[in-house]
This record gives sequence, C-alpha cells and structure tokens, in this order.
Amino acid sequence: MKFPIKKYYNFNSYKEDYYKELKISFELIDFNKLIKIINILELAYKNKNKKIMVCGNGGSAALANHFACDHQKILNEIKPLNPFVLSLSSNSPLITAISNDNQYENVYCDQIKQMGKKSDILITISSSGNSKNIIKAIKIAKKMSIKTISLTGFNGGRSKNLADHNIHVKSQNYGIIESLHHTVMNLISQYLKNKYLSSDKIRSLKF
Repeated sequence: MKFPIKKYYNFNSYKEDYYKELKISFELIDFNKLIKIINILELAYKNKNKKIMVCGNGGSAALANHFACDHQKILNEIKPLNPFVLSLSSNSPLITAISNDNQYENVYCDQIKQMGKKSDILITISSSGNSKNIIKAIKIAKKMSIKTISLTGFNGGRSKNLADHNIHVKSQNYGIIESLHHTVMNLISQYLKNKYLSSDKIRSLKF
C-alpha cells in the first residue's frame, strides 16, 4: 500500500489516514509466522549457549540496538529465560574499521564469521530487504547453519525469501514499516514476559 498518495493541508486528516494505513498494515502481518518465530526465540532464550545476533541499517540499526537492549535486559529478569542478544549494529569502531578496510557491505557478514556459530540465530531488520550487507549477512549465516529471521517491508526484497523465517509489513511507508517492526519486537518480549510471570507479578509490574 502506498501512503501518502496526495498532498495534505490539514494535520488531522493526515493523522487519520496515517493511522488507517498503520492499522491495515498491522492486520496484514502473518501472525502465524510470528508465533513460529516466538517459539524459536523462546527455546533459544532458555539456552545460554545460543546467541541471537541482530542487525540493520539506519533506522533499522537503531531498531536492532533497541531489540538487543530490551530482550537482553527485560527477559533476563524473567526466569527461566536467559537470553544472549547481540546487536551487530552497536560497535561503531568495528563497523567503521570493517567498512574502511573491507567495504561496507561486509560489516555484518565479517562479524558473523568472527563471532557466530552453528545453532545461533541471526535477525535482520531491513525495510527494503535488499541492502547488500543484510543479504551477505543472511547468506553467510545460512552457510554456517545459523538460523535466519528477517523483518521486511515494501515488497520484501531478497531478504523476504532468503531468510528461513520472515515477518513482512505490507506497506510502502518507511515510518509505518519501522513502527510495526518495533511493535513486533515488543510483542515478542512482552508476550514472553507475560507467559512466565505469575498473575500477581503481571498486575504489579509495568510492561
């Protein structure tokens, strides 16, 4: 879906149409696929030997960092979950060193080759799904028998079908895509938090 397709002169009209587009895009997410991904991550979060690596570019890099922050902190407080989540987008000295010496398209695949191991999980966040460094990251991860999960938007790009599992936001608007990628991240962490807490804890804690 393309939004916007016309010029607006009234903020309230833009806001209402933006919300409609956001709502429709949310409802078009394949939540059966998300349930499968939640199950995969839940098992991984119970295994101290499994590492979850996350990466993206631009706003999606910020989402990768946020994913690692929230899932690492919040879910480590909920036993028996003990996640080890690492954002490959967070180490700017390493990223610039790889980019300077070995091209930007290798900033994530090089880190995966250095730190990844079989049974780890790679999550890529890319609105277009076509960023060269994201595609190379997925390819090297699969070569190393690392399970791959992609979050995509627009038409999904190559990431949509290349990854083992995919959550696709059917929108042509960056803001809506990134907002819903963030929503998916929160749905995963908050659902798992809710699942393992007692009813009393759920009532007393802020989510």
